[in-house]
Amino acid sequence: MGTKLIVGLGNPGKKYEHTRHNMGFDVLDLFAELAMIDVDKESFKGLVGRGKVFDQDVYLLKPQTFMNLSGESVEEIVKYFKIELEDIIVIYDDMDLEPGKIRLRASGSSGGHKGIQNIIEHLHSEAIKRVRIGIGKPTYDTIDYVLGKPTKDEKPLIDDAIKQAVESLKFALKENFDLAMTKFN
Repeated sequence: MGTKLIVGLGNPGKKYEHTRHNMGFDVLDLFAELAMIDVDKESFKGLVGRGKVFDQDVYLLKPQTFMNLSGESVEEIVKYFKIELEDIIVIYDDMDLEPGKIRLRASGSSGGHKGIQNIIEHLHSEAIKRVRIGIGKPTYDTIDYVLGKPTKDEKPLIDDAIKQAVESLKFALKENFDLAMTKFN
């Protein structure tokens, strides 16, 4: 069992907190809280925490490069700790899923998401496990939409999706990612 790396994608700074595009940060924050891991060490162009979850060494990473350059941060920590591709899970928002839905995938294209696309480019592989959090299709300008906060109606659905995503991560670490896909998809 190699060291695991769980990456939550988002944009740094107060103005982006809890926006649709920061679902990865929100999931990672809740996971870290439950695992009692502080994600506060500035390193690898991100905020990093380290701990044990179900007897496995786990690094948690919130890249601070802004979304479209997330791969720079991920590549640095992966190279430094020699983390295997199969031990990486990336969490991010997905417009192709309804708010409140989550989807786990073991690999695939970026689906147009710039953060995961940059990670795929930096790691030279699409075989990256991912947990996608549905934010729904924009009804107005895409950038304003993803950088906006969920509506009053979406908020409980998204909060539930965040909790589901955390459960799926715990399950993936305890059992394995394939079983987690079967259970949570």
